[in-house]
Amino acid sequence: MRSLPSQRPLPFLKLRWAGLLVILAAAVAALPVGVDGLGPAAAAAQDDAGEAAAPADDAAAPAATPATQESFLSLMVRASGVYGLILLLMSVVMVAIIAMNIFGTKRSELLPDDFVEAFEQRLNEKDYNGAYEIAREDESFIARVLSAGMSRLNRGYAEAVEGMQEVGEEEAMHLDHKLSYLALIGSVAPMVGLMGTVNGMIQSFRVIASSETAPKPKELAEGISSALFTTLEGLAVAIPAMVAYTLLRNRVSGTVMEVGNVSENLMSRFATQTKKPAAAPAK
Repeated sequence: MRSLPSQRPLPFLKLRWAGLLVILAAAVAALPVGVDGLGPAAAAAQDDAGEAAAPADDAAAPAATPATQESFLSLMVRASGVYGLILLLMSVVMVAIIAMNIFGTKRSELLPDDFVEAFEQRLNEKDYNGAYEIAREDESFIARVLSAGMSRLNRGYAEAVEGMQEVGEEEAMHLDHKLSYLALIGSVAPMVGLMGTVNGMIQSFRVIASSETAPKPKELAEGISSALFTTLEGLAVAIPAMVAYTLLRNRVSGTVMEVGNVSENLMSRFATQTKKPAAAPAK
Protein backbone atom coordinates (compact mmCIF):
# COMPACT_ATOMS: atom_id res chain seq x y z
CA MET A 1 0.00 0.00 0.00
CA ARG A 2 1.18 3.58 -0.76
CA SER A 3 1.84 5.71 2.22
CA LEU A 4 -0.14 8.95 2.30
CA PRO A 5 1.77 12.26 2.73
CA SER A 6 1.93 13.36 6.28
CA GLN A 7 -0.43 16.25 7.19
CA ARG A 8 0.25 18.87 9.89
CA PRO A 9 -2.45 19.27 12.41
CA LEU A 10 -4.78 22.29 11.97
CA PRO A 11 -4.10 23.80 15.42
CA PHE A 12 -0.42 24.23 14.52
CA LEU A 13 -1.32 26.26 11.38
CA LYS A 14 -3.60 28.55 13.39
CA LEU A 15 -0.82 29.13 15.90
CA ARG A 16 1.69 30.06 13.19
CA TRP A 17 -0.62 32.61 11.51
CA ALA A 18 -1.48 34.10 14.88
CA GLY A 19 2.24 34.58 15.61
CA LEU A 20 2.77 36.35 12.25
CA LEU A 21 -0.16 38.69 12.93
CA VAL A 22 1.26 39.57 16.34
CA ILE A 23 4.69 40.39 14.82
CA LEU A 24 3.10 42.59 12.09
CA ALA A 25 0.98 44.42 14.66
CA ALA A 26 4.06 45.11 16.76
CA ALA A 27 5.96 46.43 13.72
CA VAL A 28 3.10 48.74 12.72
CA ALA A 29 2.82 50.01 16.28
CA ALA A 30 6.56 50.72 16.31
CA LEU A 31 6.48 52.87 13.10
CA PRO A 32 5.15 56.13 14.70
CA VAL A 33 7.72 55.79 17.41
CA GLY A 34 10.48 55.56 14.83
CA VAL A 35 9.18 58.48 12.77
CA ASP A 36 8.51 60.89 15.59
CA GLY A 37 11.52 59.77 17.56
CA LEU A 38 9.46 59.82 20.75
CA GLY A 39 8.50 56.87 22.85
CA PRO A 40 6.35 56.98 25.91
CA ALA A 41 9.39 57.75 28.05
CA ALA A 42 10.66 60.44 25.67
CA ALA A 43 7.23 62.04 25.50
CA ALA A 44 7.01 62.11 29.26
CA ALA A 45 10.48 63.66 29.46
CA GLN A 46 9.53 66.32 26.92
CA ASP A 47 6.38 67.16 28.87
CA ASP A 48 8.44 67.53 32.04
CA ALA A 49 10.96 69.77 30.23
CA GLY A 50 8.18 71.93 28.79
CA GLU A 51 6.61 72.35 32.21
CA ALA A 52 10.00 73.29 33.66
CA ALA A 53 10.73 75.83 30.88
CA ALA A 54 7.32 77.46 31.12
CA PRO A 55 7.99 79.28 34.43
CA ALA A 56 11.32 80.54 33.06
CA ASP A 57 9.59 81.95 29.96
CA ASP A 58 6.92 83.56 32.11
CA ALA A 59 9.61 85.14 34.27
CA ALA A 60 11.50 86.49 31.24
CA ALA A 61 8.37 87.81 29.53
CA PRO A 62 8.03 90.99 31.63
CA ALA A 63 11.66 91.89 30.93
CA ALA A 64 11.14 91.94 27.12
CA THR A 65 9.50 95.25 26.18
CA PRO A 66 8.29 95.77 22.60
CA ALA A 67 10.49 98.28 20.69
CA THR A 68 8.68 101.25 19.14
CA GLN A 69 9.21 101.38 15.37
CA GLU A 70 10.20 104.78 13.95
CA SER A 71 8.06 106.08 11.13
CA PHE A 72 9.52 106.43 7.65
CA LEU A 73 9.01 110.21 7.56
CA SER A 74 10.74 110.86 10.88
CA LEU A 75 13.58 108.55 9.87
CA MET A 76 14.00 110.42 6.60
CA VAL A 77 14.02 113.83 8.32
CA ARG A 78 16.51 112.70 10.95
CA ALA A 79 18.81 110.97 8.46
CA SER A 80 18.77 113.73 5.83
CA GLY A 81 20.10 116.50 8.06
CA VAL A 82 21.21 119.78 6.53
CA TYR A 83 21.39 118.27 3.04
CA GLY A 84 17.73 117.34 3.22
CA LEU A 85 16.89 120.92 4.24
CA ILE A 86 18.79 122.29 1.24
CA LEU A 87 17.01 119.89 -1.11
CA LEU A 88 13.66 120.81 0.44
CA LEU A 89 14.27 124.49 -0.28
CA MET A 90 15.34 123.63 -3.82
CA SER A 91 12.14 121.66 -4.35
CA VAL A 92 10.03 124.63 -3.20
CA VAL A 93 11.87 126.94 -5.61
CA MET A 94 11.49 124.37 -8.38
CA VAL A 95 7.71 124.18 -7.93
CA ALA A 96 7.46 127.99 -7.96
CA ILE A 97 9.53 128.25 -11.16
CA ILE A 98 7.51 125.54 -12.87
CA ALA A 99 4.23 127.24 -11.98
CA MET A 100 5.52 130.64 -13.14
CA ASN A 101 6.66 129.26 -16.49
CA ILE A 102 3.50 127.24 -17.05
CA PHE A 103 1.34 130.34 -16.73
CA GLY A 104 3.85 132.69 -18.37
CA THR A 105 4.48 130.65 -21.50
CA LYS A 106 0.88 129.93 -22.44
CA ARG A 107 -0.03 130.68 -26.00
CA SER A 108 -2.72 133.07 -24.85
CA GLU A 109 -0.03 135.12 -23.07
CA LEU A 110 2.57 135.13 -25.84
CA LEU A 111 0.32 135.07 -28.91
CA PRO A 112 -3.21 136.24 -28.00
CA ASP A 113 -5.71 135.72 -30.79
CA ASP A 114 -7.75 138.80 -29.97
CA PHE A 115 -4.70 141.05 -30.38
CA VAL A 116 -3.77 139.46 -33.71
CA GLU A 117 -7.33 139.99 -35.00
CA ALA A 118 -7.42 143.62 -33.85
CA PHE A 119 -3.99 144.37 -35.33
CA GLU A 120 -4.88 142.77 -38.66
CA GLN A 121 -8.14 144.70 -38.77
CA ARG A 122 -6.24 147.99 -38.36
CA LEU A 123 -3.90 147.04 -41.18
CA ASN A 124 -6.78 146.13 -43.46
CA GLU A 125 -8.32 149.52 -42.74
CA LYS A 126 -5.00 151.23 -43.55
CA ASP A 127 -4.94 152.55 -40.02
CA TYR A 128 -1.22 152.04 -39.46
CA ASN A 129 -1.01 154.48 -36.57
CA GLY A 130 -3.83 152.65 -34.82
CA ALA A 131 -2.10 149.32 -35.41
CA TYR A 132 1.11 150.69 -33.97
CA GLU A 133 -0.69 152.08 -30.93
CA ILE A 134 -2.40 148.81 -30.00
CA ALA A 135 0.91 146.95 -30.51
CA ARG A 136 2.78 149.39 -28.28
CA GLU A 137 0.16 149.20 -25.51
CA ASP A 138 -0.01 145.41 -25.44
CA GLU A 139 2.45 143.43 -23.30
CA SER A 140 2.44 140.16 -25.25
CA PHE A 141 5.39 138.68 -27.12
CA ILE A 142 3.99 139.26 -30.59
CA ALA A 143 2.94 142.81 -29.70
CA ARG A 144 6.54 143.74 -28.84
CA VAL A 145 7.77 142.18 -32.08
CA LEU A 146 5.22 143.99 -34.23
CA SER A 147 5.78 147.25 -32.40
CA ALA A 148 9.50 147.07 -33.17
CA GLY A 149 8.75 146.37 -36.84
CA MET A 150 6.20 149.17 -37.18
CA SER A 151 8.59 151.67 -35.61
CA ARG A 152 11.17 151.00 -38.34
CA LEU A 153 8.93 150.99 -41.38
CA ASN A 154 10.07 154.48 -42.33
CA ARG A 155 13.54 152.99 -42.93
CA GLY A 156 12.24 150.29 -45.22
CA TYR A 157 10.84 146.78 -44.96
CA ALA A 158 14.27 145.19 -44.48
CA GLU A 159 14.92 147.40 -41.46
CA ALA A 160 11.51 146.55 -40.07
CA VAL A 161 12.17 142.81 -40.39
CA GLU A 162 15.57 143.21 -38.77
CA GLY A 163 14.01 145.09 -35.85
CA MET A 164 11.43 142.35 -35.38
CA GLN A 165 14.15 139.70 -35.38
CA GLU A 166 16.18 141.56 -32.78
CA VAL A 167 13.23 141.98 -30.44
CA GLY A 168 12.18 138.38 -31.04
CA GLU A 169 15.60 137.10 -30.09
CA GLU A 170 15.63 139.24 -26.96
CA GLU A 171 12.21 137.99 -25.87
CA ALA A 172 13.14 134.38 -26.61
CA MET A 173 16.33 134.78 -24.58
CA HIS A 174 14.31 136.24 -21.72
CA LEU A 175 11.99 133.24 -21.73
CA ASP A 176 14.93 130.85 -21.93
CA HIS A 177 16.57 132.53 -18.94
CA LYS A 178 13.48 131.85 -16.87
CA LEU A 179 13.64 128.18 -17.83
CA SER A 180 17.37 127.91 -17.23
CA TYR A 181 16.83 127.93 -13.46
CA LEU A 182 15.05 124.59 -13.79
CA ALA A 183 18.07 123.18 -15.60
CA LEU A 184 20.29 124.55 -12.84
CA ILE A 185 18.22 122.86 -10.14
CA GLY A 186 18.21 119.62 -12.13
CA SER A 187 22.00 119.71 -12.28
CA VAL A 188 22.74 120.83 -8.71
CA ALA A 189 20.24 118.65 -6.82
CA PRO A 190 22.01 115.33 -7.58
CA MET A 191 25.31 116.91 -6.55
CA VAL A 192 23.84 117.93 -3.19
CA GLY A 193 22.49 114.41 -2.77
CA LEU A 194 25.89 112.98 -3.67
CA MET A 195 27.52 115.21 -1.08
CA GLY A 196 25.14 113.83 1.52
CA THR A 197 25.95 110.31 0.34
CA VAL A 198 29.67 110.88 0.80
CA ASN A 199 29.07 112.41 4.22
CA GLY A 200 26.99 109.43 5.33
CA MET A 201 29.62 106.94 4.18
CA ILE A 202 32.29 108.91 6.03
CA GLN A 203 30.21 108.67 9.21
CA SER A 204 29.92 104.90 8.82
CA PHE A 205 33.64 104.45 8.23
CA ARG A 206 34.42 106.61 11.24
CA VAL A 207 32.33 104.26 13.37
CA ILE A 208 34.28 101.30 12.00
CA ALA A 209 37.64 103.00 12.56
CA SER A 210 36.89 104.14 16.12
CA SER A 211 35.44 100.81 17.28
CA GLU A 212 37.85 98.34 18.92
CA THR A 213 35.56 95.45 18.08
CA ALA A 214 33.28 94.75 15.16
CA PRO A 215 30.59 97.47 15.22
CA LYS A 216 26.97 96.50 15.41
CA PRO A 217 24.83 96.97 12.30
CA LYS A 218 22.71 99.47 14.22
CA GLU A 219 25.75 101.69 14.71
CA LEU A 220 26.45 101.73 10.97
CA ALA A 221 22.81 102.15 9.96
CA GLU A 222 22.71 105.86 10.76
CA GLY A 223 25.45 106.80 8.29
CA ILE A 224 24.17 104.44 5.62
CA SER A 225 20.60 105.70 5.95
CA SER A 226 21.84 109.29 5.65
CA ALA A 227 23.73 108.39 2.46
CA LEU A 228 20.75 106.64 0.89
CA PHE A 229 18.12 109.22 1.85
CA THR A 230 20.11 112.18 0.52
CA THR A 231 20.68 110.35 -2.76
CA LEU A 232 16.97 109.59 -3.03
CA GLU A 233 15.98 113.17 -2.26
CA GLY A 234 18.48 114.60 -4.74
CA LEU A 235 17.08 112.44 -7.53
CA ALA A 236 13.51 113.19 -6.46
CA VAL A 237 14.21 116.91 -7.01
CA ALA A 238 16.36 116.61 -10.13
CA ILE A 239 14.16 114.31 -12.22
CA PRO A 240 10.98 116.48 -12.16
CA ALA A 241 13.09 119.60 -12.76
CA MET A 242 14.71 118.15 -15.89
CA VAL A 243 11.40 116.79 -17.21
CA ALA A 244 9.66 120.14 -16.68
CA TYR A 245 12.57 122.02 -18.26
CA THR A 246 12.46 119.87 -21.39
CA LEU A 247 8.67 120.10 -21.80
CA LEU A 248 8.52 123.85 -21.18
CA ARG A 249 11.47 124.56 -23.44
CA ASN A 250 9.84 122.68 -26.32
CA ARG A 251 6.64 124.59 -25.64
CA VAL A 252 8.45 127.94 -25.73
CA SER A 253 10.36 127.02 -28.88
CA GLY A 254 7.17 126.16 -30.70
CA THR A 255 5.44 129.36 -29.60
CA VAL A 256 8.43 131.52 -30.58
CA MET A 257 8.45 129.98 -34.04
CA GLU A 258 4.72 130.61 -34.39
CA VAL A 259 5.15 134.22 -33.30
CA GLY A 260 7.80 134.69 -35.97
CA ASN A 261 5.58 133.24 -38.68
CA VAL A 262 2.52 135.27 -37.68
CA SER A 263 4.45 138.53 -37.41
CA GLU A 264 6.07 138.06 -40.82
CA ASN A 265 2.71 137.29 -42.41
CA LEU A 266 1.19 140.42 -40.91
CA MET A 267 4.08 142.63 -42.00
CA SER A 268 4.56 141.05 -45.42
CA ARG A 269 2.08 143.49 -46.98
CA PHE A 270 4.68 146.22 -46.57
CA ALA A 271 7.31 144.32 -48.57
CA THR A 272 6.14 145.73 -51.95
CA GLN A 273 5.40 149.20 -50.68
CA THR A 274 7.86 152.03 -51.07
CA LYS A 275 9.10 153.92 -48.07
CA LYS A 276 6.36 156.32 -47.02
CA PRO A 277 6.31 158.66 -44.04
CA ALA A 278 2.74 157.62 -43.30
CA ALA A 279 3.86 154.03 -42.75
CA ALA A 280 6.11 155.12 -39.91
CA PRO A 281 3.80 156.05 -37.04
CA ALA A 282 5.11 158.65 -34.69
CA LYS A 283 6.06 157.44 -31.22
